[in-house]
Amino acid sequence: MRQSPFTAVYDACVLYPAPLRDFLMWLGLSGRFRARWSPQIHEEWKHNLLAKRPDLSREQIDRTSALMDQAIPDGLVTDHEDLIAGLTLPDPGDRHVLAAAIRCSASASVIVTSNEKDFPQAALAPYGIEAQHPDLFVDNLFDLDPAAVVAAAQKQRAQLKHPPLDVDRYLDVLLRQGLVQTVKALSTYRAIL
Repeated sequence: MRQSPFTAVYDACVLYPAPLRDFLMWLGLSGRFRARWSPQIHEEWKHNLLAKRPDLSREQIDRTSALMDQAIPDGLVTDHEDLIAGLTLPDPGDRHVLAAAIRCSASASVIVTSNEKDFPQAALAPYGIEAQHPDLFVDNLFDLDPAAVVAAAQKQRAQLKHPPLDVDRYLDVLLRQGLVQTVKALSTYRAIL
């Protein structure tokens, strides 16, 4: 399948919760867009996860990020650090995310983030980039290619074996990730999920 030139940079906040990260990874494998992240984004979500989950080891988390990089070989954005100092955002700690989006933006790009206020449109517009909540991002993808979103959900649910989740519990997991419109759309396909 030919890869779309459309790029989605995943902010650390959408990679932190495992169910959302996994769903976004399955979507990234659809070929409908190029899923991207940077070493700094990896480090941020891993640091935050380890701070909240002392039961997890650094090795486990590093394995997860390595598997992400392996699953989507061109997902890791590098050589964007020189752009960071020249960018302005409400939180200077988020400039690395915008820099990564600028570096890989040959076409339209979005930053998929739950913290849209940290990426105001006025700061992103000059670069042709916009911030989208993951629910809006998936809803837009659903409008473009419902089969890709349904297939991602099917694949994610199929891999959940400890414990396996019936469709209602699976949709509830996505709902708890803030994917309200996504769950509403997927509910119409519950018979094949």
